[in-house]
Amino acid sequence: MTGSGSGKILRVGGVDVVDLLLAQHAQIEELFRTVRSARGDAKRTAFEDLVHLLAVHETAEEEIVHPLAKTSIDAGPDVTEARLDEEREANKLLIELMELGTESPQFDAQFDVLRMAVLQHARREERWEFMQLRAARPQEQLAALATAVRAAETAAPPRPMPGAAPPKEPPGPRSAVIDKVRNAIREAMQS
Repeated sequence: MTGSGSGKILRVGGVDVVDLLLAQHAQIEELFRTVRSARGDAKRTAFEDLVHLLAVHETAEEEIVHPLAKTSIDAGPDVTEARLDEEREANKLLIELMELGTESPQFDAQFDVLRMAVLQHARREERWEFMQLRAARPQEQLAALATAVRAAETAAPPRPMPGAAPPKEPPGPRSAVIDKVRNAIREAMQS
């Protein structure tokens, strides 16, 4: 994302949850480019990687960032509800793409719609949520939340095996990722 370096406050104490989420935004954007330019098995593999990263990322935001922002930033409930609405819409588009498959003639056009929705959503998070959250909460808390996100990334099962049927919601490989990430975040937050 273009905002991943902008608005950054120089701090002492290392990486915080905002840093991690900004880095994930950059990874997501790169995966969108990779999927768009790839063909055949490489396209399918890159798309599976994107689906996996989006599941980990959005679950971490839903479990950690949005609840904290809701009570910590200006117009928190309105800002977070708007971001959640965007995430729900992107999720619908993602499920449609998973059902289509990367070989479908409609995939690229639908994929571009998802790409624009996700990138616009990420820019809004960066501008309206992340930077305000960083300014409103103590660095120690944000660093601790980064630990929870790292635990969630580690706990997430790997992406589906090559050749696996497109997952349906629920269940499926994507929902398994979401469940494992939620559990890991909750465990990390309790410790």
